[in-house]
Amino acid sequence: MITASVLLPAAAKAAVPVLCIPAARWPEVSATLPTAELASAHAQGFAAEPGRVLILTGSDGKISRVLFGSGSKANADEAFLPGKLARTLPQGVYRLEGELAKPRLAALAWLLEAYSFDRYRKKAETPASLVCPAGLDRDELLAEADAVYLARDLINTPASDLGPAELAEAVNNLAHQLGAEARTIVDGPLRTGFPMIHAVGRAASASRSPRLLEFRWGAEDAPRITLIGKGVCFDTGGLDIKPAAGMLLMKKDMGGAANVLALAKLIVGAKLPVRLKVLVPAVENAISGDAFRPGDILMSRKGLSVEIGNTDAEGRLILADALSYADEEQTDLIVDLATLTGAARVALGPDLPPFYTNDETLAADLVSHAEAENDPLWRLPLWPPYEKLIESKFADINNASEGGFAGSIVAALFLRKFVERTRSYLHLDIFGWTPVAKPGRPFGGEAQGIRAIFALLKSRYLR
Repeated sequence: MITASVLLPAAAKAAVPVLCIPAARWPEVSATLPTAELASAHAQGFAAEPGRVLILTGSDGKISRVLFGSGSKANADEAFLPGKLARTLPQGVYRLEGELAKPRLAALAWLLEAYSFDRYRKKAETPASLVCPAGLDRDELLAEADAVYLARDLINTPASDLGPAELAEAVNNLAHQLGAEARTIVDGPLRTGFPMIHAVGRAASASRSPRLLEFRWGAEDAPRITLIGKGVCFDTGGLDIKPAAGMLLMKKDMGGAANVLALAKLIVGAKLPVRLKVLVPAVENAISGDAFRPGDILMSRKGLSVEIGNTDAEGRLILADALSYADEEQTDLIVDLATLTGAARVALGPDLPPFYTNDETLAADLVSHAEAENDPLWRLPLWPPYEKLIESKFADINNASEGGFAGSIVAALFLRKFVERTRSYLHLDIFGWTPVAKPGRPFGGEAQGIRAIFALLKSRYLR
């Protein structure tokens, strides 16, 4: 993995020091700098502003030290500021010194910034390397970054090379690596057992037919956790077709599946004492003579009939069948991740995914870990009065509301109807994409929420 060459062991020698300085401390720190360095800082207007970089050279022309504005402890997102150095600094080996809000997040951000999707490039760019700060678990940081890389790679891959069959291959490969038991449900068993997954994906060509991907890991008597990821490998919108602009990023509509696989990799890698089940309904929402239609009524695995108000609200249909299946077992926690609604982006933007749960303890713990990990999440309510928006005159429920209000909440309420027995249920409506690059978050596919969830699970099961 490239991550191992980016984060070097603490014993690595000959590293260029990077002096991290909060802006408020600049007057005090500047007074301790050698005369030549201070003169250079003054000449270039450096005052340790958050994210500002100043490269200093010696008489031999080589880099002698880097000054860096490390930001404020009060701003959680500035914990990731040092990540920009991985691509800003010339190739070489560096060591962080001075004052950092959160050294662990600084090192992680460096690793996450070093990511690039080079599958279709002739030449890959090489990032700068960092010596792992003292006292940090390098293996843990590498594992976390590798999981994020997995999610990003899957999301960034175009639909021409990542359809349901290729997603199934990725799931099976990961299951094999993790020593998990895997199976794929297709054709007749899918049609009869998971009718809404089949209905959404049946219009695709035979080589891109729908399927449910599953793997299990861990001791049978351990606490049971099920992860479900939306795996729409491309979403045309179906017969309610999206405009061109709305279809441009639809290769990322399997971002929930990508994130679930990354989270599973973290859970198994840490050997959490749980019985893990992973479910990925994998489809392409295509258009053909066999496409499901507005006004159709589909029978779900749970037995609830669903009127189709909009074929572009397909993600909740495939998740509903997977949720019903997960809920049939006695499960302690079900988590689903899905690039589900544009309404969530309108409400909270691309960087702050909403989550939904009725478990107050789970919600409070998740918020705490999200803040600590700089993996932002925001709780939105499962507001019962809005259930009226998805009532149907002909079926048990409609998959879309009229008027478009509260779209993310309505989708969450729809999904909740398919979970009854499970003790705790958590739904994340993620974007899975970084539209404007930030330190530690390059442009493109993104892991969202999984570092916070993983931290929460570790706190519960690794005691």
